[in-house]
Amino acid sequence: MKTLPAGWSLARMGDLIELSPKVDAPDSSLAGFTPMQGLGTRYSESLKFEARPWGAIKKAYTHFADGDVLLAKITPCFENGKAGLAAGLPGGIGAGSSEFFVCRPDQRVLDRGYLLAWLSCDDFRSRAAVNMSGSVGHKRVPKDFLLDEELPLAPIAEQARLVAKLRAMFTRVDACRDRLARVAPLLKRFRQSVLAAATSGRLTDEWRADGSTESGADLLTELQNDHARSGGHARGNASKPTEEAHDLDTSGLPGSWAIATLLDLCEPGRPITYGILKPGPELDAGVPYVRVADFPGNRLRLDSIKKTSPEIDEQFKRARLRPGDLLLSIRGSVGRIIEIPGLLANANITQDTARLSISVRVSRRFVLLAILDEGAQRRMRAATRGVAVRGINIGDVRALQIPLPPLAEQAEIVRRVEVLFAFTDRLEARLAKAQAAADRLTPALLAKAFRGELVPQDPADEPAAELLKRLTAGRPAPAAKVRRPRAV
Repeated sequence: MKTLPAGWSLARMGDLIELSPKVDAPDSSLAGFTPMQGLGTRYSESLKFEARPWGAIKKAYTHFADGDVLLAKITPCFENGKAGLAAGLPGGIGAGSSEFFVCRPDQRVLDRGYLLAWLSCDDFRSRAAVNMSGSVGHKRVPKDFLLDEELPLAPIAEQARLVAKLRAMFTRVDACRDRLARVAPLLKRFRQSVLAAATSGRLTDEWRADGSTESGADLLTELQNDHARSGGHARGNASKPTEEAHDLDTSGLPGSWAIATLLDLCEPGRPITYGILKPGPELDAGVPYVRVADFPGNRLRLDSIKKTSPEIDEQFKRARLRPGDLLLSIRGSVGRIIEIPGLLANANITQDTARLSISVRVSRRFVLLAILDEGAQRRMRAATRGVAVRGINIGDVRALQIPLPPLAEQAEIVRRVEVLFAFTDRLEARLAKAQAAADRLTPALLAKAFRGELVPQDPADEPAAELLKRLTAGRPAPAAKVRRPRAV
């Protein structure tokens, strides 16, 4: 900090706090243990406790009382900004984990809320991060760094005003965050309602009133005839479809619609199949293959695509991709789906995914939307099996039912859904921008507080330097350390 506000002083943290204090209590007492997940992100004042017998934890953890400040000291918790005020059980007994520091402020000179604010601000945390020691992935803030850290200390009366202002502002920030957080589920439900309307025919009720003579049943017959002319569906060794999982019926669909299975919707000669069982070690140059992990949230991440050898790819050439193919996740996170772009022509897939090469007689975009609909997702969940790794077998994928409107109506449904989804995308982008702005408010308010700009200074406040002098004068001199002679 370049210049301190009037009346402020720099003070060594070790002179203002008692670090990791010890408290004796009978073995029969209960203590409140605070796990790391009980700590919120920065400036948390409501911590969760687990009541445990004192005798079970007194040897393992530092003890704290009501009002102590907890600071995460190891990665990744420290990097997530975790710091909070303790709120002990009746009697003020608690047990802190070895994963965080317990800081007990001298409240004659240091308000606990003020200490919490300083431990939460970027100015302190950036220096602490630079000084962390230990192995990668498990670094910790050193005790000596914390004790030697210089805290910009405001007059005690100004500290109280500042903490009150921060609490009031953070209450408003939290309320803003809560309101924004409620928007995302609404947008998700809106998307699902659009898909439900699209795949039930409600979205195009008035469009069909124009009197189209096309029929989904006729389209299905054409698709089935295509397969018959190509020799029919290969039997393969796929398991039989799961009973009662595929329960779509025509009762809720328009009369001009039919019900098709993915088996019939795919192009003859390119049946639904999974891919490589064991891709082998990752290669710098080779054949790209797509995993479930490469399309989280139904969005393809090209930067995470891995490569396998041409020899392994050749063994699973049946699963090679073409632009426009759909790729469905069938193990782990069942039901994700993407359309393959031109950049992945002739790439391969893994055994956790299924390739769907949709016939040109059908809108593949409509099929993708129908699979994303909650009805199809529910039917896939009903067919999912397994314990350690859950998945849906290829037989159930091939039997998955899709409502089938005439091709012209499919195109109209896709057009309307994409207009509504584009509107939703814009709302989600604005929401993300608002949430990012809200997330910046907390560090901005803390930075403003320690520049002395959040509350007005009062010339009548006792300067921090005078209070520190008085406290230092009243403290006994530290006892000299006695060196023990080395054993010979």
